[in-house]
Amino acid sequence: MKFPISSTIIAKLLDMKQDSSQIKKPILIIYGVSGSGKSTIGKLVAEQLAIPFYDADSFHPKQNIEKMSAGQPLNDSDRLPWLQAINLKMKEVALLKGGVFACSALKEKYRLTLKQDLAVPVYWFLLNGSFEVIQQRMQARDHFMPPQLLHSQFEALEIPTYGRMIEIEQGIEEIVKEILGK
Repeated sequence: MKFPISSTIIAKLLDMKQDSSQIKKPILIIYGVSGSGKSTIGKLVAEQLAIPFYDADSFHPKQNIEKMSAGQPLNDSDRLPWLQAINLKMKEVALLKGGVFACSALKEKYRLTLKQDLAVPVYWFLLNGSFEVIQQRMQARDHFMPPQLLHSQFEALEIPTYGRMIEIEQGIEEIVKEILGK
């Protein structure tokens, strides 16, 4: 499903990456439920755009990781300082070269916190997949977020009317190409 954003904007960024004075220091947010491939895809997109990659998991306070590791879903008050820390990093990198962020950003109010006071373009890419496909992925990886919390992620996910929704059943290379407008 495509929303009103043109990946040709991203393609133009690729064309301009040689002359960094032309780049508007964009923030790209690759988001979705845990296990959807945000980090894998985000790293590859950042590499193609020659801008830094940031995994939102690295911004979680220790108590959030402990809570999820214990099989307890985070609530909004758990997430707020985490989202604010990511927003601060986005403001910092927007002054430099921009960046690609992998973040769950499940609810609209989380996305509003992430983009709060950013004076650069923000491009949103939702990695979408079925519960079954993502559950299989989660069972095959080593991560502090246990597969039994996947239901809570799908329950919290609010699908926006902006950005791009990208189906994850296609290959990694195809997903990256779709994001980059190739």
